[in-house]
Amino acid sequence: MPLRTTSTYANEIRPLLPTGTFAPARSRLLWLPAHFLVIVASIAAIAFRWVPWPAALLLSLLIGASFAGLTFVGHEALHGALVRNKALRRIVGWLSFMPFAISPRLWEAWHNRVHHGNTNRPGVDPDTYPTLREYRQSRTLQRVTDWFSPGRSRLSGVFSLLIGFTVQSSHVLLTGRNNRMLSRTEHRLALLESCAAWALWLGLAVAIGPVSFLLSFGIPLVVGNSIIMSLILTNHSLSPHTEVNDPLVNSLSVTGPRLLEWLTLGFGYHVEHHLFPAMSARHAPRLGDLLRQRWPERYQSLPYFEALHALHRSPRVYQDDTTLLNPKTGETLPTLGSPARTTGRPTSLARPQLNQNDVAAPHFEGRASRGVPARRSLGITS
Repeated sequence: MPLRTTSTYANEIRPLLPTGTFAPARSRLLWLPAHFLVIVASIAAIAFRWVPWPAALLLSLLIGASFAGLTFVGHEALHGALVRNKALRRIVGWLSFMPFAISPRLWEAWHNRVHHGNTNRPGVDPDTYPTLREYRQSRTLQRVTDWFSPGRSRLSGVFSLLIGFTVQSSHVLLTGRNNRMLSRTEHRLALLESCAAWALWLGLAVAIGPVSFLLSFGIPLVVGNSIIMSLILTNHSLSPHTEVNDPLVNSLSVTGPRLLEWLTLGFGYHVEHHLFPAMSARHAPRLGDLLRQRWPERYQSLPYFEALHALHRSPRVYQDDTTLLNPKTGETLPTLGSPARTTGRPTSLARPQLNQNDVAAPHFEGRASRGVPARRSLGITS
């Protein structure tokens, strides 16, 4: 299956979309005061002990959900889907990413430019898992991948969900200058933006004490991480590596539950998002229908819990572009979109089942496969 560029899809599908599809969805900015009202009111109730501790714990979960919800508002805003003015975008972005102390200018460089411009491109996309060569060359990468990445039923992989967004964003911030993601000046400004957010949280900790701060920030941060990472990881980590940025091949749309789609502003419609990043996800379901009709053999979609289950059961090292490998056991799993899983219709996968037959590594235009004989493969039935 030859790979296609994002622009070739966009040029074909854009004329089929209704007028106004790409207009700023300004009404979504109302999520910003709504989430802050939830956060401030809940923190006040915890700090002043207006509620008993079981209710305070429930408020912690609610704060965490709003932490995540704010992040998805910032995500759309910094893509220009809510407002066009650059300064206003960054103000909305800083407020939205404040729970995670992520600089909006860092996010624009890391997510908008590098990730979107090089999705699942090995050695370039900071959000993709390593190739077998990269894995073998770095002892640190081996430890991180083996101990903390989700997959192969590792219980320790849950840490990628619980703290992954915070850890990765901090790592990208600290290395942003060295890896040339940001200029010297931009890196300093990004550090200042992040430090300003951390200063606010530190001030809150001093003001309300450690127990209240744990309930007001610590637990919510874990909840927010879990919601965000459950979508970030499933949106790409089951998909092939690609040298050509083909969003219908290197991205996965994750659908439902409806409450999650509502909270995350439809972030799970990720194939659609990578095709038109500046389009609000409120239009993504309509776009998804058009993509299914036009390219049914390419479009990839899974229900949320099936995608999480597949992520938990699959390896995280790329043996080649379309084969995931567990270097410790030699077990392999074909990525989504590989011939082992192609059915001629949008993919809907059930639970992974052990399959004793080796899976031949498929060929994708753009890069030769780095074949390594597999001892056993993990197949997912469609």
